[in-house]
Amino acid sequence: MNEKNKDDRCDTDQGCSSTLGRRNFLQLGGAAATTALLGAVNSAFPAGAFAAGPGPEVKGAKLGFIALTDASPLIIAKELGLFAKYGMPDVEVLKQASWAATRDNLVLGAAGGGIDGAHILTPMPYFLTLGTIGKATPMNILARLNVNGQGISVEKEYMTAKADINSAKMMGIIARRKAAGNKITMAMTFPGGTHDLWLRYWLAAGGIDPDKDVELITVPPPQMVANMKANTMEAFCVGEPWHDQLISQKLGYTAVSTGQMWMNHPEKSFAMRADWVAQNPRAAIAITAAVIEAQRWCDNPANTARLAAIIGGRDWLKVAPSDIQDRLAGTFNMGDGRIFNNAPFKMKFWAANASFPWKSHDLWFLTEDQRWGKLPMTLNKGAVIAKVNRSDIWRKAATLAKVPAGQIPKGESRGVEKFFDGKVFDPGNPAAYLKSLAIKRV
Repeated sequence: MNEKNKDDRCDTDQGCSSTLGRRNFLQLGGAAATTALLGAVNSAFPAGAFAAGPGPEVKGAKLGFIALTDASPLIIAKELGLFAKYGMPDVEVLKQASWAATRDNLVLGAAGGGIDGAHILTPMPYFLTLGTIGKATPMNILARLNVNGQGISVEKEYMTAKADINSAKMMGIIARRKAAGNKITMAMTFPGGTHDLWLRYWLAAGGIDPDKDVELITVPPPQMVANMKANTMEAFCVGEPWHDQLISQKLGYTAVSTGQMWMNHPEKSFAMRADWVAQNPRAAIAITAAVIEAQRWCDNPANTARLAAIIGGRDWLKVAPSDIQDRLAGTFNMGDGRIFNNAPFKMKFWAANASFPWKSHDLWFLTEDQRWGKLPMTLNKGAVIAKVNRSDIWRKAATLAKVPAGQIPKGESRGVEKFFDGKVFDPGNPAAYLKSLAIKRV
């Protein structure tokens, strides 16, 4: 099989799924199929807007967000009137207290007093669809919101060991504390979510078992710094801007930014209830188009200062813009003397195809959650990805938002992914990836 076809494969629990890997990928990924798709969209929306055809079925939706920098596309789409531009003037962007609250409100739906969609940890739409975290609530991922931009910060004592991307440097301190009868507590934001997976990967790569050598707890993102100040934990993994705030309060330092572990790794997603999308397909395209336009705006360096000022405001993150702007611009003061300027691992909203929901990335998340026992090994990953990932809506929305054709990916896989510890994830052979990992629950 040539490399192009290899990269377009996607797997089930047995390996390559002929249904998703051949039929759907050819339908959505081939050049001829893409041309046909774009032609159909242009026919429906010849002026790049809904004015020439039927508009959105509804004028609004309720969308949730957590106080994190990577919620910026939803916030900017609201603040700059982009939802209204695409015929959705009544979209609300509502702050959620935690990822658990986001889950609960998605299960309720707006009709039940909850929300229709959200800025969300990428694995969560799958958990909701499968019913592994409560009542089964089918979801659709319509876009990825960003790549990179998360971090793992630790308390100042680990500075003596110069703990950084190599978590093994902490082993001596961990051993001494455990010998004295103390627990080693580290926080993430939701079991099986992205922050849980980054923290687990970092620890395991250094030979530290995240289930045996330390205790992982769940803490909402805005409460991370306060918990470090209260000495209830030694480390946390979360998105920005909470790492810069930790450093500004002199409570610890950033050991590693997650983009250093996996360059341009996928992070948050924009997802909506599948029943809402089915009932309002044109509205789903419109909302996604607004999000895409916001992502392009957020990624423009000329807008960085304004972006930090907007999202840091009272209605959004309630954080000083200075705690947001530097890392957005690629300046990382890690708090231990290391400073990275123009860091290639900074958060990106549009560059590096950050917005496109690659199915191969969803496959990695499902495989990694299988690694830690969060999902069963019998799961037909290809089948559930086909239900949840709506890259077809993203493509229509991108055309509506007048994204140049050359910036619209033609396939569904980004190909082989490489990690900082030398591990490789081939979307055509997830089993080989799992086999290569020394610490796992399977």
